[in-house]
Formats: sequence, C-alpha cells, structure tokens
Amino acid sequence: MGLGGCVVLFMLAFFFPWLGVIPQLVFYTLVLLISIDIIMLYKTKKGIFAKRHAPERLSNSDDNELGIYIENWYPLNINIGIIDEIPFQFQKRDVWFKTFLKPGQRKRINYTLRPTRRGEYEFGAIRVYVMSPLALIRRRYNCSQGETLPVYPSFLQMRKYELMAISNNLSEIGIKKIRRLGHSLEFEQVKNYVQGDDYRTINWKATARRGSLMTNSYTDEKAQHVYCVIDKSRSMKMPFEGLSLLDYAINASLVLSNVALLKEDKAGLITVAEKIGAVIPADRRPTQINKILEVLYKEKTRYLETNMELLYSTIRSVIKQRSLVVFFTNYESMSALQRQLPFLKRIAKFHLLLVVFFENTELKKVSEQSATDVEGIYIKTIAEKFAYDKKLIVKELAKYNIQSILTTPQNLTINTINRYLELKAKQKI
Repeated sequence: MGLGGCVVLFMLAFFFPWLGVIPQLVFYTLVLLISIDIIMLYKTKKGIFAKRHAPERLSNSDDNELGIYIENWYPLNINIGIIDEIPFQFQKRDVWFKTFLKPGQRKRINYTLRPTRRGEYEFGAIRVYVMSPLALIRRRYNCSQGETLPVYPSFLQMRKYELMAISNNLSEIGIKKIRRLGHSLEFEQVKNYVQGDDYRTINWKATARRGSLMTNSYTDEKAQHVYCVIDKSRSMKMPFEGLSLLDYAINASLVLSNVALLKEDKAGLITVAEKIGAVIPADRRPTQINKILEVLYKEKTRYLETNMELLYSTIRSVIKQRSLVVFFTNYESMSALQRQLPFLKRIAKFHLLLVVFFENTELKKVSEQSATDVEGIYIKTIAEKFAYDKKLIVKELAKYNIQSILTTPQNLTINTINRYLELKAKQKI
C-alpha cells in the first residue's frame, strides 16, 4: 500500500509540478521505515520459540485438545500469525491463529481436532509469522519439526463411562435402573439387620450367636464372561457422520469391555469377516483393556461376507462356559438375516446372544418426508419397507430367544451398556 501511494504521488507530480520533491521524500521515508523494520525483526537471531503440545495418542470420533506454546524473545511488542500444519486427513486449510505478545511474554493457544479414522496422523511444522509495530515486514520462523500421532478407538469415551461406573452414576446419561429379580447367588457378608431389609435373608444361626438380628448380604455375580464379537464385513462399511459403522462398533466394544471389567466380569473379543481376525480370551487382568485397545486399533473393514460357520466353530472352541456374546453387525433386509439365522440359533443354544444392529437414519428421514410427486411416493414407500424390515428382524430374533438391539449409531454405546446392565441385573448371564 505504501509503494502504491508513492506511485500515485509520482504520477500526480508529472501533472502538478508544485508537488516538487514530496513524492521522493515519501518514497525515501518508506524505504527508511522498511529498513528499520528489517533491522528490528532480524537483529535478534532467534526471536520466537514455539512448540506443539499434543497427547501421545488421539481418540477417534472425539474432540482432542492440542496446544501451541509460544514465547516472545524480542525486546519489543510483536504481532504473531501461526499456521499449524495438521494432517491431511482433516482437510483443513484455514488453521490460522493470531495473537499479540509483549517482550518476554508466554502464551498457549489451544484448539481441538476430531479425527474420524483410526491410524497414524502426521503433523508438519509450526509456521510462525512475526510483525513489529511498524507492520511493514513479516518474518517467518519454522518451529517444532513434524511428528506422528496414532489415533486409537475412543478411549476418551471409555474414560467417561469408567468414571461414571466407578461412582455409580451411569443413570445420569440415560442408563436406566433395573429392578432386580430375586437375589444374586454371590454371597458378600453377614451384617446387622436394618429396618427395610428383606426378612427372608435373615441368618438365624448368626442371629442366635450374636443375640441380635443378622442378615446375609449378596452382591452381583462376578467373573462372568462377556465377549464382544465384531463383524468386519462390507455391511459395516456404511458411513454415518464421518465414521463407519465398524468404528462405532469398535468404540462401543471398548467401552463395554471396560465397564464389564469394572463390574469384575471377564471381557473378551472376537473379530470376524470371511475369516477370523483377532481372538482375545475373556480375562480380567489389569492389562486386558490395553490388549483389547491395541487389537481394535489395527482392525479394518473387509469387503466379503461374514463366514458364520467359522464364527460358530470359533465360539465353540474358545468359549468354554455360558457367556454373554454381544454380536455387532448390520442387517438391511430379512434375507440378510435368514442367511445367518441358523448359526445364530446354534450360538444361542449355548450362550446368551445379543445381536446389535443399526437403524438407517437416512432412510428414516426419507420415510418421514412428505411426497410431492409420483417418484417421491415410490422412494418413500421403499424407505418405509426397509424400516419395517428392521422391526421384523427384531421380532424374528425374539422367536428364538435371541436378544437384540436396534439402535442409531450415536446411541450405540449407551444402549449396549444399558442392555448389559439389564441382563446382569436379571441374572440371565
């Protein structure tokens, strides 16, 4: 803008000689200011320090907080523009931060990223652009070399549910309380009778010895086996809000396994497509959840049909006692269910089988819209048929005593944990 003003003054001086040397004075003044600005910015060899603060790993489908720490080593006030070269997977080209720093001042700039795919994400350098109060020259610094961060299944979501499970506040997020049927078989202790206790739990032998009423206290049965079986076939490739159905199933499996371990049950994992993937026997060691997390991090969608016969034989050989088997899959039609139903019935003979599949929210939106022409009527009718087929699948599974959950992807985790707690409270496992 300064140079453009000088050009205009020189042009006007050609037509108005009375301007004299004014254009030259303005030009030389501008050159002098630019020289002073260059000296101020480049006199200090290293005037800026910047570093990216990032966690060791990112959580898939969650808002992960990152920060840029920046420090001013100049003896003057500076205006700063920052570009953080984030991974290409985010497809963001406008990550630009502006700030102002006094001499010796430090600042941290926080921002969030939401990855939608598991894997490795490569961050580039931090580009810092510095301007003095004259704002004629901008000096660039390249700080903090690139780094690679892995994106794991949603461990932030797992921690949230973990804290709620420890504090018994799962009901606050929509997980309902279940009325218990009878007593658990897991004896805990003999305690003093308190008004309101079930008189049927009175321990008469202990009462006779102590001379006061004593009752037996029971707790939830422990060490029950909970297996998450994840279908990796092409039916789980369907996207929803940036994530595939497989990613939703992986996140829910991680949270469910962690909650089961907190309830002192044993958690296991099986993944399957046209062949068996990972198999982790049920256990409740402290390292079990990390083992499950590492396996889920590497899982990818495959593009062939699920080999249910192989899954059935694997379950029979790996799972030796009655367990809760949570099968994450997806059915879009009754014919898809009929192909797998014979094997599901066999599994349900030996274990408590819970089939979790997804409601197609896009088709639901179409079916709820009003049709304005013949084509719209056809589309709406087809969408309603597919939605009705999902309800028929639930009824068909119930005929053979197979538990099922038909849920939207965003409610998958809550509904799965809710059903696990319900089945555990009703002592069906």
